[in-house]
Amino acid sequence: MDLRELAQRRFHRAFESLTAREQKVVERVAQRRHISRNVQREVQEQLTLGQRLADRVAAFGGSWTFILLFAGLLFLWVLLNSLVLLHWKEAFDPYPYILLNLVLSMLAALQAPIIMMSQNRQAAKDRAEAEHDYEVNLKAELEILALHEKVDALLDRQWKELMTMQQEQMQVLRELVRAREPSASGKGG
Repeated sequence: MDLRELAQRRFHRAFESLTAREQKVVERVAQRRHISRNVQREVQEQLTLGQRLADRVAAFGGSWTFILLFAGLLFLWVLLNSLVLLHWKEAFDPYPYILLNLVLSMLAALQAPIIMMSQNRQAAKDRAEAEHDYEVNLKAELEILALHEKVDALLDRQWKELMTMQQEQMQVLRELVRAREPSASGKGG
């Protein structure tokens, strides 16, 4: 089927006025080719080393393992500094733990942009998947419409065949009735 004709039949618009995504779907329908693909793999293959590292850091930073390790490290820091302060009166980071505060601030300053980069990339992945889902759904809808048309055409053809058969049967019945009428009137007279 011609692309322009298919676009006009399905979208009631010219092929040229369709979006690039719609044109791609129309082309795939016309060629009877599948449109589904593994979007996750495509996105994953395009990631740079830095992007993959950022994703791993964000995944670790948002895990219970990180929370428990970090809580343990904080507890150990406070405990060591408090015990040293009690015994020797000189801790390397006495209460209010200014050095710990500095380390935590630097960690947050580094970790926040890395997590944001990962979130932005995840949003881009989600957009790519949504666009792909739209294409697959649109193609499925077009295929279903084509199937409806085929079924409707089959029903119309069968209906016409049934009507033709009924008319032929009616004609045969009329002929039988006519054939019996003269013989019935001849016997009765």
